Amino acid sequence: MSHHSVHIHPAVDDGVKRGSESFTGGKLYCHCSGDQVEVTVDAQCAHNHVCGCTKCWKPEGALFSMVAVVPRDKLRVTAHEEKLEVVDPAAAIQRHACKECGVHMYGRIENTGHPFHGLDFIHTELSYDEGWAGPEFAAFVSSIIESGADPENMGNVRSRLQELGLPPYDCLSPPLMDAIATHTAKAKGVL
Repeated sequence: MSHHSVHIHPAVDDGVKRGSESFTGGKLYCHCSGDQVEVTVDAQCAHNHVCGCTKCWKPEGALFSMVAVVPRDKLRVTAHEEKLEVVDPAAAIQRHACKECGVHMYGRIENTGHPFHGLDFIHTELSYDEGWAGPEFAAFVSSIIESGADPENMGNVRSRLQELGLPPYDCLSPPLMDAIATHTAKAKGVL
């Protein structure tokens, strides 16, 4: 049974596009009609996924955001940085959004003790460049209920994610959860 009527995110609703191994980065743009914020990324993204959390920026009508990471030293704001502001200064991920259109351009972790410090979070659908690595899984699936999704429809949502080849998790993917646990164990001296 197909669950095509469940709309996950515009970038995956018609199928997940896989990236190019030769892709080396591109530019991301906010949604303003003029004086767009431009972020240049000089690397392929990693761990791209659809995310159901309530903090990530989502396009209008999407159940999930689509977010990936890049090395912090490979990301720079190349136009209209003055339009950016941090959405929630208390959050672990400092999401830098355009003050005019509201689009989250990148997220940065400033806490050097955080397992993902050194990685910046990006939304590859903000780029016109082709070749970004496609999403690999769905994270924080149950959290879409907190955004207003019907709890009775969660079986259909998970089935659609499976159809798209995006295994659904109510946390991060197992390799990312292992990375967090390894970081924590090393910090505690267990490893």
